[in-house]
Amino acid sequence: MPNATVNQGVRIEYETIGERGARPLLLIKGVGQQMITWSDDFCRLLAQAGHYVIRFDHRDVGLSSRFDQAKTPELAEAIVAVARGETVTPPYTLDDMVGDALGLLDALGIDRAHVCGMSMGGTLAQLLAISHPERLLSLTLIMSGSGSPDAPPVRPDALALLAAPPPSERPAYIEHHLKVFRALSGPGFPFDEAAHRDLAGRLFDRGFYPQGMTRHFLALLSQGDRKPALAHVKLPSLVIHGQDDPLVPVEAGQDLARSIPGAEILIIPGMGHDLPRQAWPAVVEAITKNTSKA
Repeated sequence: MPNATVNQGVRIEYETIGERGARPLLLIKGVGQQMITWSDDFCRLLAQAGHYVIRFDHRDVGLSSRFDQAKTPELAEAIVAVARGETVTPPYTLDDMVGDALGLLDALGIDRAHVCGMSMGGTLAQLLAISHPERLLSLTLIMSGSGSPDAPPVRPDALALLAAPPPSERPAYIEHHLKVFRALSGPGFPFDEAAHRDLAGRLFDRGFYPQGMTRHFLALLSQGDRKPALAHVKLPSLVIHGQDDPLVPVEAGQDLARSIPGAEILIIPGMGHDLPRQAWPAVVEAITKNTSKA
């Protein structure tokens, strides 16, 4: 796969799917997630719906640049500090990661793009819309919240499971992955163990690097309330959320949709903090409807 050097020397691994002349759609994944967690088949469905799909590895995961020399505080201590109202200083910020995404668009010669972010990727997409609205054509936010202290918080038990250090041996890592994603999935769709087992093995072989996930969490913890700024976003906007999300409560998604003028919301019954194959047609249709508004 190709890569681009962006944002003061950060190497970003990426892939494009679809015709170059179609609507450019930048997909942004969550904490510690490699780009292959955007399923090949899901990306092809988006391409068939008229999009030029761009997926990429964040800095510090997969095949993108790793920040081995970064001084990294303990995640558990940082979580406690934030709960006490103390300031956490991460090795890099979400704004730095936004700069990576913009640099990738520059490298691809794309002035404006539709942006779809999931989980932490939704936070990054919000920051893009807030700080660089001139670079966006539309905004889709999946399983995300506004960061408002008045909105329902992330559920601590699910967060602890997601943030737990994974084993460094391949078989144990695969079982850990299955445990985490089975817990995050919703009750309305069957859990595809075979697909997750295959994905976990490919993730481990391609780029096992849990240190990057820790630094992503630290960057996310340092983020504040985006709700006041979201009130000024003037883009076709769509919020997609699972009714049964065990990590980011559906009420947080509803609050996010209310925070963006004119935003539409799609709540999928039975869906958790995942994107099951059976939900893809509805999700692709909703994204396509939103990007068609620009």
